[in-house]
Amino acid sequence: MSATPIEEQAQNTDATPSDEVTGAATATLDAAEAEFSEEDLSIPEEVPTADDPSSRASSRNLDDAGFTLDEFAALLSKYDYNFKPGDIVNGTVFALESKGAMIDIGAKTAAFMPLQEVSINRVEGLGDVLQPGEIREFFIMSEENEDGQLALSIRRIEYQRAWERVRQLQKEDATIYSEVFATNRGGALVRVEGLRGFIPGSHISTRKPKEELVADFLPLKFLEVDEERNRLVLSHRRALVERKMNRLEVGEVVVGTVRGIKPYGAFIDIGGVSGLLHISEISHEHIETPHSVLNVNDQMKVMIIDLDAERGRISLSTKALEPEPGDMLTDPQKVFDKAEEMAARYKQMLLEQAEEGDESLGVMMV
Repeated sequence: MSATPIEEQAQNTDATPSDEVTGAATATLDAAEAEFSEEDLSIPEEVPTADDPSSRASSRNLDDAGFTLDEFAALLSKYDYNFKPGDIVNGTVFALESKGAMIDIGAKTAAFMPLQEVSINRVEGLGDVLQPGEIREFFIMSEENEDGQLALSIRRIEYQRAWERVRQLQKEDATIYSEVFATNRGGALVRVEGLRGFIPGSHISTRKPKEELVADFLPLKFLEVDEERNRLVLSHRRALVERKMNRLEVGEVVVGTVRGIKPYGAFIDIGGVSGLLHISEISHEHIETPHSVLNVNDQMKVMIIDLDAERGRISLSTKALEPEPGDMLTDPQKVFDKAEEMAARYKQMLLEQAEEGDESLGVMMV
């Protein structure tokens, strides 16, 4: 007997929505398990290890990065410090040792400065010049050694700057003061800006024996400054002459003492500096030798006829003081008695010659 429409509706009402969902989920799970069971889950025979380059990510193409590999390397090189001998770099002192100092200059290995390179002057220890943590300039002396370490120097920097300073002082024709620290057969040794200088015996103007000059401070002028030959030559005589010249003038009469006699003339000490009385300036009369007129330690009046500050020379004359030609041979005391009077005449003659020269120059210009 077939179901009535009412009975069919009741049967449809018994099948709830939750039953339908549960059935669908079960069907899906069954299908997934079937697919999973069919997949090959075995481990491959060749599995790359962690240090295998093939297992790493491949390098990217930089064509689209906005710069090339060369440009990138150049950028990095700006921060790659390439130190070379002769460079002057800043460094920080971080350790003082018995034989030198360890310096950080930004290199891959700490640089080393030997004790003998710490200063141009003699020092007892590193602590006299350096302190840990101090930042200053250093000179690179050599390439890296086998340990990658550079050798540094402060002395080389001071040496370069000392020569620069000495050249400037010479250019200014400056007078300096320096202490004599040793003497030898040729002269005396001094230090100027830390450099060793030499004063030839002929340019030492003092009555002291050379050996007694040690520890004395002398005024000095520069004669030769040659860094390439490491020659620094100075003159004590020139410094004294210049100082004296500032108080002297041509035509002035001064009292001096004969300190030495040579075939060509006599050296006269005038207040601590030496002037030359040439044989031709002793008298109007011919003289065979200065010894025939002068003796060592004689006191006499002389007149200054030339001042050469550049060469440190003072030229003297008694001929210009002679009232009559030959008086220095026959009556030298007469010459000395009338020295000031004759000197005044000499100055007047120089003044007239200068005026005549100005007039001649004026006529030529017209």
